[in-house]
Amino acid sequence: MTRRFLLYLSLVCLISGCTTALKTETGVRSKARNTAVRIVFREVATEAGLQYRWERPSKPIGNILDLIGNGCAFLDYNNDGNLDILLVGPQVALYQGDGTGKFTDVSAATGVSGLKGRFLGCATGDFNKDGFVDIYITAYRGGVLLQNEAGKSFRDVTKASGIVAQPWGTAAAFADLDGDSNLDLYIGNYVQFGPDTDPQLCVQKGFKTACAPRQYEPEPGFLYKGDGKGKFTDITQQAGFQTLSGKALGVAIADYDGSGQLSVSVANDEMPGDLMKRRADGTFENVAKLAGTATDSEGNLHGGMGTDWGDVDNDGKLDLFVATYQNEVKTLYRNDGDGLFTDRAVALGLNSASPMVAFGTRLVDFNNDGFLDMVIANGHVQDNIGQIDPRTTFLQPTLFYQNNAGQSFTDITATLDKRVTKPIMGRGLASGDYDNDGRVDLLIVDSDGVPLLLHNETTEAGHFLGIALTQPNGTSSLGATVTVKRGSETWVRHYHSDGSYMSASDPRIVFGLGTQATVDSVTVRWSSQKEDTYTKIPTDQYITLSPKQ
Repeated sequence: MTRRFLLYLSLVCLISGCTTALKTETGVRSKARNTAVRIVFREVATEAGLQYRWERPSKPIGNILDLIGNGCAFLDYNNDGNLDILLVGPQVALYQGDGTGKFTDVSAATGVSGLKGRFLGCATGDFNKDGFVDIYITAYRGGVLLQNEAGKSFRDVTKASGIVAQPWGTAAAFADLDGDSNLDLYIGNYVQFGPDTDPQLCVQKGFKTACAPRQYEPEPGFLYKGDGKGKFTDITQQAGFQTLSGKALGVAIADYDGSGQLSVSVANDEMPGDLMKRRADGTFENVAKLAGTATDSEGNLHGGMGTDWGDVDNDGKLDLFVATYQNEVKTLYRNDGDGLFTDRAVALGLNSASPMVAFGTRLVDFNNDGFLDMVIANGHVQDNIGQIDPRTTFLQPTLFYQNNAGQSFTDITATLDKRVTKPIMGRGLASGDYDNDGRVDLLIVDSDGVPLLLHNETTEAGHFLGIALTQPNGTSSLGATVTVKRGSETWVRHYHSDGSYMSASDPRIVFGLGTQATVDSVTVRWSSQKEDTYTKIPTDQYITLSPKQ
């Protein structure tokens, strides 16, 4: 039976002589997990009230634009403590969640249904510091910045903000990259392509089909500095972001080296990956080649698409996963420290010869055993690939990998319900616990079908601790690092909504604790670099932490 959160409490903890607000949401304690526990997801989109459909623009043969796909998001737009759902396409849709698994279409009521454009992806963050999460929607020949009007509606403030129309906006992310407490916005762009571009289609083995990205020149991304009041200034050149490779499809931001500075990782399609690290003077240097994240382990370029940061081996350092094209290693860069990474995908059991074309991805703990598992949404980029290569299909299953205590990954896709893993045109993917039961759920885009809402129903999941962060004066907590300790065990996670493929996720962190029913301490390093440690923290519930005064 699904566990529900029954009560909202406010507690005040005395920690080291300081009074700090600690908001908790209690739930039924989950049972300690053992290695034999079977992970269970159930597809519930229709049951939950999601009535939406994507259709690829051109059939039966689409070009590179037709097959780029779409993104989605979990967010709490009205601050009621329950996750809502954003679906991005030519028609933007917003569904309000009630916390019990039911969603109501509020697209018209909130003003998003009237938006017009070839919308693709999204990013979420409170850019004007009013306490309500805002949205940026990427687009081909466009882009829209939506200001949240106190959880009641959204207003298009793009023109007033200073953000210009993008040539082919794809992945985007909000983050405070310069430490001034205001959110900045990075927008990735893909390739130079229009109705008059030649070629529109290419010929492969005698069949017309979508061209590969190498046929087109890259479009550069843009970095906008926010002032915390709704204005943005293009600082791409000043910040050093003109060195990006282009053809961006994924962006993930984190403090991967413990320097206290956020770095920007960009996954690019058949171009070197980028890793933008901040210098002392405030500009950024592209260190991907030096760090070892620009190519795969053999120095080959790959079709970088979705991406995510996460500490997969619990060594306290964030690793980087990049989803790639068919027959390419789904690259997992292990963080070796000192700013260096090693591609460990093959050694950890990720299939290097997979026919899947990987897009949306998240590193989340499916069973709360304390180790981050992996999910990958797949779907080919040539809709007639079956004619060209009978061994490959256009529609492809979503893959699930279970983390074996940081030593390897096991493909558990075959153990899941076939409605969960049915072949789709998989693109965007977001994660979030929409019924607040401590088990992370998934939202997946089928860009030639309907959304998949995967409810996590793993019955013997381990203990958990869910953490939300809030700061005074509307300062965003995106980019903060949270460390939980219990005895000799330590878990490090970062607070973020970015990553995956053109999608945004619930920033709340769900720490899987396995058999540990208590924790010794929780330490938060805020975006200001101030550190606070909290003790006497109850588990098997969500808490909201704010800085000590």
